[in-house]
Amino acid sequence: MKKALIVIDYTCDFVADDGKLTCGKPGQAIENRIAELTREFVENGEEVVMAVDVHEENDPYHPETALFPPHNIRETSGRNLYGKLDEVYRRYREQIYWMDKTRYSAFAGTDLEIRLRAKGIEEVHLVGVCTDICVLHTAVDAYNKGFRIVIHQDAVQSFDPQGHEWALRHFKGTLGATLMEKGTEVAAE
Repeated sequence: MKKALIVIDYTCDFVADDGKLTCGKPGQAIENRIAELTREFVENGEEVVMAVDVHEENDPYHPETALFPPHNIRETSGRNLYGKLDEVYRRYREQIYWMDKTRYSAFAGTDLEIRLRAKGIEEVHLVGVCTDICVLHTAVDAYNKGFRIVIHQDAVQSFDPQGHEWALRHFKGTLGATLMEKGTEVAAE
């Protein structure tokens, strides 16, 4: 089965200590695993997508403007990939598809589904932040579009610990996703 890794919003604004909407230490703790998985997928010749949130400064029409402080503003350093993932991206940028997204889901208003279907991909592996927001909405859309879903629970995180735990249960119990930890499927509780 052909698969793709979708790396969701692992940027400085969402992960760095001084990020505008940061997960902080929990987000930083998954840095090595995200970089490792990205490198693995690229080196195995599998599809890798960087699905990166983008906003326009002072956009009064975007629904997130009323919900969150300004973040991932176009052409700011906050949109840079965080830490080791940035190094992996720079090394393999020709083999990684960078995709701007303007909504929580990587499928909303993008060419992601068309791209995956054209490549015969049936299974999506999701990593990044925030577990209970952008990762969750991407997973729900993937489910509704008929993709098999794998969540690497050691490579997702949130600024809301309760939301993170709820989303992990939702992925497995409601979306039928496979949860992985260090490359091994997590057994049902």
